[in-house]
Amino acid sequence: MFEFRDVIYKEILDLPDLLIRKGIVTTLVGPSGSGKSTILKLLNKMVSPTSGEILFEGKDLAGIPSVEHRRNVVMLTQNPAMFPGTVGDNLLAGFRFQQRPLPEEAVLKETLCQVHLNKTLTSSALELSGGEKQRLALGRVLLLDATVYLFDEPSSALDEETERFVIERLTGEAKEKGKTIVLVTHSKAVAETYSDEIIDIVDGKVKGRR
Repeated sequence: MFEFRDVIYKEILDLPDLLIRKGIVTTLVGPSGSGKSTILKLLNKMVSPTSGEILFEGKDLAGIPSVEHRRNVVMLTQNPAMFPGTVGDNLLAGFRFQQRPLPEEAVLKETLCQVHLNKTLTSSALELSGGEKQRLALGRVLLLDATVYLFDEPSSALDEETERFVIERLTGEAKEKGKTIVLVTHSKAVAETYSDEIIDIVDGKVKGRR
């Protein structure tokens, strides 16, 4: 699905031949500052390689319009943005940005259940706790029904029980629908339990796959 060919990004990454396969859960692990989050940003076209090329389903990523690409490849960062307004407003934000038809209220409520967020659609989004905001952002991303999900520490603000529930739902749905997940985590338990493939990134280079 994604193929890196002689990719260098500043002094952060040196990836001559990284391949990320379609329809599986790939987890990037390694020390802080090793370049894992930068790989996700490259996959989402938030940044571009200093040199080399990245292919997405055989096409050079540089030639794919960013807006079009992000309809298929959505990313959840470590500190997702919250928009003014309600929980419902935030769930619908992606649809409004992409000018897509809005889902029905029942779909939004089901999404809140899916990510264990015990709030109403009319609750204020800005008054949520850190963990609640993370769950709301997860729900917002899942609603977009993308081809590829990029998750940067998606469970970092969650307690252990909620983390297990959310990651199980994310990976379970991905496998059921043939989606692709690329996940960055510092949790050894999450990586070993839910990944189809683990890629070790150290000092901006691939040091192993398992």
